[in-house]
Amino acid sequence: MYLADQIRFNWQIFVRHRIRTGLLLLAVGLGVASVILLTSLGEGARRYVNQEFSALGNQLLIILPGRKETTGGSPPIYGTAPRDLTLEDAQALARIPSINAVAPVIAGTTSIAVDSLSREAIVLGSTPAIFQVRQLEVSQGKILPDRTRSEAMAVCVLGAKLKRELFGHDRAIGEWVRAGGRRLRVVGVLVERGESLGMDLSDMIIVPVRTAEQMFNTPGLFRVLIELAGNADLPRTEKRIKEIIRERHEGDEDITLISQDAMLASFDNILSTLTLAIAAIAAISLLVAGILIMNLSLISVSQRRREIGLLKAIGASSAQVRQLFLGESLMLVSLGSLAGIIFAWSVVLVIGRIWPVFPMAPPWWSMPAAVGTALLAGLVFSWMPARRAAALDPVLALRGQAGQG
Repeated sequence: MYLADQIRFNWQIFVRHRIRTGLLLLAVGLGVASVILLTSLGEGARRYVNQEFSALGNQLLIILPGRKETTGGSPPIYGTAPRDLTLEDAQALARIPSINAVAPVIAGTTSIAVDSLSREAIVLGSTPAIFQVRQLEVSQGKILPDRTRSEAMAVCVLGAKLKRELFGHDRAIGEWVRAGGRRLRVVGVLVERGESLGMDLSDMIIVPVRTAEQMFNTPGLFRVLIELAGNADLPRTEKRIKEIIRERHEGDEDITLISQDAMLASFDNILSTLTLAIAAIAAISLLVAGILIMNLSLISVSQRRREIGLLKAIGASSAQVRQLFLGESLMLVSLGSLAGIIFAWSVVLVIGRIWPVFPMAPPWWSMPAAVGTALLAGLVFSWMPARRAAALDPVLALRGQAGQG
């Protein structure tokens, strides 16, 4: 029997049994679509994290006060007493040749008020280097003056959302705001940007680091952000940073270094593993579809005994009968997989239009894996019905009886 004849024969069966065919196509299509959509969510999360880290700038290194280690006996004492990481420490690190910029950071929240309007907001105390390190731009005015690297000037830069809520459509540059009991003049407004690693950049106020020290009454930095030069040797730079801190902290290496690449690699491994786990869970639906194929194929064999008997009576071999049923199953799975792929891509495109900030997209392996699993399930679960059909005795089958040859 030629392939074209088998396809024509199976198509006639599909048309004759529309409900059964529709159920099988639905089961396979939903299984394939679920694999593609769920893996698309995992891949979208991975790409979103990559975008967030890219927005932080290239070759970023984060220094945290305190060292991650466990000391002491029983009961255990977790960590060592952290020494303050100071602005002078950050200034000393800025002299390392492989470092482009150093941005000391003090963070906190306080009430921001203009006339009768008031609200809580994140206060980020830093130097003009924060705009380079975090790739921040202003839509109005200018960034913090260079003098704020060491002076507590009464100036600030507002996030776009905070500016709208406090000033509306009025001009904010040159106006005064009250922050933590201090009056600050607005010198700039950030470009609308949204969230980055959980921090809403449009809903914060940037002030000089010395001003933040006075506002929150703390000499210690929350962290230090460092942008490395493009050709910087990361291990050598980290070693030099630790040497400088030991010299300034009486021999104690009481800091924790976190590189952007290390954080990104960790997130990437976690999200890739999670995507594979989601794909495995979604593939269970294809096994359920395979069981449905087997059950409906067994029913089909019992309903088509006379047809099978007639085929054998006119010379069809058992292998050809088995091939007909296996081909029917694989055709159904192929059509169902195609429908599932079209549906899944349609959903991905719609979500991309509705939520463009989340780069949802199926990984390259999701469609071959989903279709391959569907075809394998269809072949395995249709084998027993096909073998039963091939084993029918032609004489008994023509009478509608279930005897086997």
